[in-house]
Amino acid sequence: MTSSRPYMVRALYEWIIDNDMTPYLLVDASIDAVHVPHQFIEDGKIVLNISPSATEAMILGNQLIEFSARFSGIEQIVSVPMEAVMAIYARENGQGMLFSEESEQGVTPPEPDDEPPSPSNKPHLHVVK
Repeated sequence: MTSSRPYMVRALYEWIIDNDMTPYLLVDASIDAVHVPHQFIEDGKIVLNISPSATEAMILGNQLIEFSARFSGIEQIVSVPMEAVMAIYARENGQGMLFSEESEQGVTPPEPDDEPPSPSNKPHLHVVK
C-alpha cells in the first residue's frame, strides 16, 4: 500500500492556506536526500516556511517536495523526500500533524489472545422490569 504521508501533507497544506495561516514543515535534515541550507539546521532538523509567499514553483509530489526560496536573500532550491517530513503545522496556532516512523509502516493489528476470555469477563444481560 502506498504511504498516506504525501496525501496528508497536501491536505493539511491546503487547509492551513485556506484558513489564512502559514504552513511550516519540520524536516529531518539527517536523511541523505534532503537538500536544504545547512546553516539553518539545528539538532538535525530544519523548519521551513512553505507558504506561497515564501516559495516559488512548489511541487508537493508523492515522493518529494521541491521549491525555491530565499534564505538570507539568496535563492536556493529545496528538495525534501516525503520520508524526511516529520510534521506540517500552522505557525500561528501549531495545529497540524506530527508524523512518526511507524506511520509509514501502517497499523499492525493486535495478535489474538491464545486464551479464551474467562467466564467473569463475558458480557451478560439482566432483565429489568
